[in-house]
Amino acid sequence: MSELIDDDQRARGLTVAVIPARGGSKGVPRKNLRRIGGVPLIQRAVRAAAAAEHVDLVVVSTDDDEIAELSVAAGARAIRRPDEISGDTASSESAVLHALDALESAGETVEIVVFIQATSPFIPSDRIDAAVDEVRSGRYDSMFSAHETYGFLWRRDDDQAAAAINHDAARRPRRQDREPHYLETGAFYVFRADGFRRGGHRFFGRVGIVEVPELSAVEIDDEQHAAVASALAPLMDQPESIDVKAVVTDFDGVHTDDTALVDAEGREQVRVSREDGMGVARLRRAGIPMLILSTEVNQVVRARADKLRVAVRHGIDDKEEALSAWAVENGIALADIAYLGNDVNDLPAMRIVGWPVAVANAHPEVRAAARVVLDKSGGQGAVRELIERVLTADRHR
Repeated sequence: MSELIDDDQRARGLTVAVIPARGGSKGVPRKNLRRIGGVPLIQRAVRAAAAAEHVDLVVVSTDDDEIAELSVAAGARAIRRPDEISGDTASSESAVLHALDALESAGETVEIVVFIQATSPFIPSDRIDAAVDEVRSGRYDSMFSAHETYGFLWRRDDDQAAAAINHDAARRPRRQDREPHYLETGAFYVFRADGFRRGGHRFFGRVGIVEVPELSAVEIDDEQHAAVASALAPLMDQPESIDVKAVVTDFDGVHTDDTALVDAEGREQVRVSREDGMGVARLRRAGIPMLILSTEVNQVVRARADKLRVAVRHGIDDKEEALSAWAVENGIALADIAYLGNDVNDLPAMRIVGWPVAVANAHPEVRAAARVVLDKSGGQGAVRELIERVLTADRHR
């Protein structure tokens, strides 16, 4: 996406991605804020649109302050949607039309609309570009994303008996002898703004299909879909540089291997990684703050923090509150913090930061909530691995 809109773009009309995102949802509460692979759905949609080379501007139509804030942080322009088109019965078309009116009343001329649904977490940006190319060339007036399918479709008739739809049930041809069909994914639609205004619908004129990989065609309408998307995220998401301004970690299971030796007096000893210590020293020299945040009251936590020369807060019951307070005290936005955890008591803190990270051997719920899952386990260099990725990103700022 172009960061600045120049006069030539305005002259020909903008290609604008419009993402309708209400705050309410019945099937999955606060669905557009649900984190998949550690990233809220609304921010996934904004980033997919912004990564498309042919998209000039990304706008989010919303009635929700939190969605608006996250959208702007991801690089979009938020447009406040009025109450009359924010309810369960409001159509997506009404939100797109309102966004176009708002843009044009502000002096922007929109030529092509990329209508994106945030409930699709794995939108391929290059396919958005392909669709924009086709519409801009005049070959099609509107396009939609779909994937090829050779499935045999059925319906139930009036007496609930099965009836074939796209095939002859008495003849079962081989896949190579069948004509493919295309299943609409619901992820994105591309169309000319003027044709949309005239037709009042996303399908008009000559309609084309832009094919996307079937694996990307997950649409979240219920908790099962969300679970599938979370499982797919590590496979679908490209590795990212961890560009943050601070690193916060748990202690047990992160700096340690989550085991302890206990002597006859009840004193505990833990095993830590020397390479983690070297990583922390490099992070400190780079001027990037670090905090160890632990529920443990054992003095070994403070002793290790003192050895590493980093801040520590231990004996903490509410990690989310403690992390939020530390961030405010240090003037660091939560979106600019990486939190490294391993177990379920880390989840509240992981949900509020921009970069929730899990060690390789973390609890399944923690791995599912993470934006990044490291290759190394707790106590075996996981902290060093995270720090190296942070320092690499920092050098390219």
